[in-house]
Amino acid sequence: MLFNSLEFFLFLPIVFVLYWFVFRGRRWQNLLVVAASYVFYGWWDWRFLILIAITSCCSFASGLLLEHFEGKRRFQQLVSACNIVINLTILFIFKYFNFFTESLNMLLDSLLGYHLDNVTVNIVLPVGISFYTFQALSYSIDVYQKKLRATHDVVEFFAYISFFPQLVAGPIERATNLLPQFQRERRFDYAQAVDGLRQMLWGFLKKLVVADNCAKIVNDYWDQYQDLPAVSLFLLGVLFTFQIYCDFSGYSDIAIGCARLFGFNLMRNFNFPYFSRSIPEFWRRWHISLTTWFRDYIYFPLGGSRCGKWKIIRNVFIVWAVSGLWHGANWTFVCWGLFHATLLAIYNLFGINTKYKQVVAHGRFFPNIKETLQMGLTFFLAVIGWIIFRAETMTQAWQFLTAMVSNKFFDASLVKGGTYLLLGIALLAVEWLQRDKQHALQFGSQPAFKHAAVRWGIYYLIILICYQFAGSSQTFIYFQF
Repeated sequence: MLFNSLEFFLFLPIVFVLYWFVFRGRRWQNLLVVAASYVFYGWWDWRFLILIAITSCCSFASGLLLEHFEGKRRFQQLVSACNIVINLTILFIFKYFNFFTESLNMLLDSLLGYHLDNVTVNIVLPVGISFYTFQALSYSIDVYQKKLRATHDVVEFFAYISFFPQLVAGPIERATNLLPQFQRERRFDYAQAVDGLRQMLWGFLKKLVVADNCAKIVNDYWDQYQDLPAVSLFLLGVLFTFQIYCDFSGYSDIAIGCARLFGFNLMRNFNFPYFSRSIPEFWRRWHISLTTWFRDYIYFPLGGSRCGKWKIIRNVFIVWAVSGLWHGANWTFVCWGLFHATLLAIYNLFGINTKYKQVVAHGRFFPNIKETLQMGLTFFLAVIGWIIFRAETMTQAWQFLTAMVSNKFFDASLVKGGTYLLLGIALLAVEWLQRDKQHALQFGSQPAFKHAAVRWGIYYLIILICYQFAGSSQTFIYFQF
């Protein structure tokens, strides 16, 4: 079920009313969450429910076994390893089997001239499988590392894995944050619910007006890169940069806001990343739930930053190769990850990997010249990365980038794209004003927003903009991951 669908706009109020007014008490509410989440997820294909149920059962059982073998380290290691292998095997078969068999065939053909018959599996990639698999793995790993006690309530665990607002595209929640919220009683908080609705409204604006309109231009012109001038190609890259941000952060805003309607606080997933002054800062602000997952479960176990500089760089490349592969079964994603690993290694060598943790231009309206140049360079590098990410093959990515410097410089192509570029800039301007907030419509204590007429005027204006300027409906980009 899509957030930007009629079905969801009927589904959400029904679940909300049942949750607060019919299914009273934590246990009944948790049971409703599981039922509603399985309806939400099974709306695409009921067969997907079998996979998420298997993942949930395996991870739940692993937690109980880890507790049962308390003090017996080898048995606990075996249980943890088996759960990881089972979950990753499911992920591998459905997401990567065809990719690796085809890549192996190409390698043998190019090196030895030996051609194997392709063995492929004709299956549909289950929506959000990478997200809920990582969420399940974090639970068993945290129980193994004694960061969390195993739960004995199967309903609350199934609710944790399948919680519908963030099920298919995150944030990837940690059991240490979300599971305890299912274990306590919840009371309706009007202020929390209203702020959640505001965040959802901002997410819909980003998705419907900016992301979907940019997607139309990008999809129409992307394959014509050999005939477009350099300026148009860069504009196309910028439009996709706006598209993927507004699409993915828009989903996160809707998910986080929706969860707040039911009394849950999900972790922040985006912190205005295009205002970053370096690539390391960018990745502390973009898809935070995934980058911190890789940090905690791969980077730190490899030694993190507690080893020599060259081992740190090795760790960075390993993490980002895995991160690229997580995004999809295509070498363009791996190369995108290695591109950012190279940039992070360069920043690390110059000792500016951990700089800039505070909001840019703190206490000032405008950034200074240095900050402006830093943000411009970071944005440019992000655009180059997103071009690699968007390309269908590495050949296309390379030809697109070389065409940006070899094609004629300018003509009147993509005039319409300039309109959507202005939309993206206007949206970023609003977020700039609110860059110290959790989201752009978090009004806080500003005097101007104390008047109900002002707030409702903003709400109605956004709804009108969505109604008048929404692009043709597009599936959320990260559903394919």
